[in-house]
Amino acid sequence: MSGAGAATPAVAFAVTTGAAPGAPDGEAELVERVRRGDGRAFDTLVTRYIHRAFSVAFRVLGQKEDAEDLVQDTFLVVLQRIDSFEPGRAFAPWFFRILVNRGLNARKARALRTVDEIPETASSSGPSPEREAERAELRERLAAVLATLPQRQRLVVELFELEGFSGPEIAQIMEISDGTVRWHLHEARKALRQALAPYERSREE
Repeated sequence: MSGAGAATPAVAFAVTTGAAPGAPDGEAELVERVRRGDGRAFDTLVTRYIHRAFSVAFRVLGQKEDAEDLVQDTFLVVLQRIDSFEPGRAFAPWFFRILVNRGLNARKARALRTVDEIPETASSSGPSPEREAERAELRERLAAVLATLPQRQRLVVELFELEGFSGPEIAQIMEISDGTVRWHLHEARKALRQALAPYERSREE
């Protein structure tokens, strides 16, 4: 499509600056402008989605560099496929479906090592060492349980609980039914409750 070359540099710029997304006002018109080759409109879409796109990409791939590559690749693919986007439909589920599918394919193609980063929150005026140890143990238990879930089920949970997507949005992104999304959430929550039960009992004693 015309205008693709002019829009492409915005992807790399936005990935490095981490620009925050804006409100989705006038998105249908914005997408139509991109379709007509408007580079500024594409820049606006990049700015609007870059932050959340990186967050989701990191949850899929687990490594910062791979997530950045996935985000940039997804924006380029979106630009190439914009003519196939159906007018009147929501743009976000279509965009994130491309991102998630490409991310899952990347996981299969490469043996990626997932690194769980636990933030350092202890300070002289913060919680006691005992309380901090409890929190660290809880984070480790949650991470361990999430790691045991099937890949797609874990992604459903993270998109819903951590990224704030609704059930219907996740269904569109992952191309599964809304009922399947609810089933994954139910099963994952059950596994979490079972895994955390010993922790809760120990705190009550």
